[in-house]
Amino acid sequence: MTREEKSIAIEDLTAQLAEANIVYVADISGLNADITSKLRRACFKAGIKLEVIKNTLLVKAMEASANDYGELPTVLTGNSAIFISDVANGPGKIIKDFRKKSAKPVLKGAYINAEVYIGDDQLDALATIKSREELIGELIGLLQAPAQRVISALQNQFANEDVAETEA
Repeated sequence: MTREEKSIAIEDLTAQLAEANIVYVADISGLNADITSKLRRACFKAGIKLEVIKNTLLVKAMEASANDYGELPTVLTGNSAIFISDVANGPGKIIKDFRKKSAKPVLKGAYINAEVYIGDDQLDALATIKSREELIGELIGLLQAPAQRVISALQNQFANEDVAETEA
């Protein structure tokens, strides 16, 4: 890769990182072609962009980005792939699912909404983070519950009054 190609790659990667609030970094080395293809397909179906990237280019892009990636550049050793997503737990779920079949991918770290998570031991926590849609659904359910109880109580009251009137 020439200097010019590297600078273009860094600019493109910096632009991608600037638009992303959710970035996972994992080691996918050692996966055979079939499993790698399945991983890419699963990411595509989930709306996750998966890209194998050189560590030095990723470090330079992170440094050039307006986001603070904290200690994340320090874990960039060996082979690295980035997962860019709009859903916080999406890449975590996919990595965890693929880990049932093999030891890879190994999570190196993640950047989620200005929070940095380092290490593979964070995978379970990241995979169970609730998505925005799940949180909104829970909130709506909590807000509707008292109103539903009032309506139910009123319906029971009116039903009891109707029974009392027909008996009289």
